[in-house]
Amino acid sequence: MPTLLFDGISYGMLLFVLSLGLAVTMGLMNFINLAHGAFAMAGGYVLVVLMHSAGWPFLACLPAAFVVTALLGAVFEGTLYRRMYGKPHLDQVLFSIGLTYMAVAGVDYVMGSQQQNIELPEYFSQRFEFGHGALRLGMGSYRLFIIVACFVLALLLQALLTRTRFGSRLRAAVDDPRVAAGLGIPVNRVFLVTFALGSGLAGLGGALGADILGLDPGFPLKFMVYFLIVCAVGGTSSITGPLLAALVLGIADVFGKYYVPKLGSFIVYTLMIVILLWRPQGLFTRGSGK
Repeated sequence: MPTLLFDGISYGMLLFVLSLGLAVTMGLMNFINLAHGAFAMAGGYVLVVLMHSAGWPFLACLPAAFVVTALLGAVFEGTLYRRMYGKPHLDQVLFSIGLTYMAVAGVDYVMGSQQQNIELPEYFSQRFEFGHGALRLGMGSYRLFIIVACFVLALLLQALLTRTRFGSRLRAAVDDPRVAAGLGIPVNRVFLVTFALGSGLAGLGGALGADILGLDPGFPLKFMVYFLIVCAVGGTSSITGPLLAALVLGIADVFGKYYVPKLGSFIVYTLMIVILLWRPQGLFTRGSGK
């Protein structure tokens, strides 16, 4: 039982980082980017290419995956996404879904359709055992690293959005872009940095999850629904909501697949429906439950 709980927490923290960029763009920029999973896939493939072709160490590939996907997000924001701000959400959904299928086809053509193998460093292959019997806790060093790294990322992002000048500028730009621009706030630059940050977080999550979730061209299509569930259940008005939602869904998924594997993801979807019936606007959205 404790081992399953630990694995569920690590899986939930991974879902949190993967979903965090989507929560930022949806909650702070009011833009529905269903191509978010494609940026996560890009981060995973940056890790694979740098490790297998360039011989980079694993830990050095993680910040590289963040930087490359952040730059990619900045390019796409300035050339494509900016034209979709203010458009109806249906237009944004169709636009980003089209980009997702283009990314899947492109990666399949360039990298092939096979599953990518990630060789973790030896120090991430260790396992620690505590206790005995039903209370035995098995902790994989890599999963422990994911929990710690994702928790630190959550704290840093929360501080960035709530305690910095950039965070206040972003909130002002979202509330009323015209007034914000009149006050001297560079709205386009703020949106570009925000979108790049969300894309970079997706890429980092994709790199971190390549070994656990697997990596192939179908990655965005397989996991996008999980990212959306985290944002829908947790709400997008704070970091706390997606974090709690990701932990709940991660633990439920691990326990469900262990005890009732034939049901697959049925438990996760059932839990999502129950929570949304209880709080339609998410767990931590202002005004939910009214």
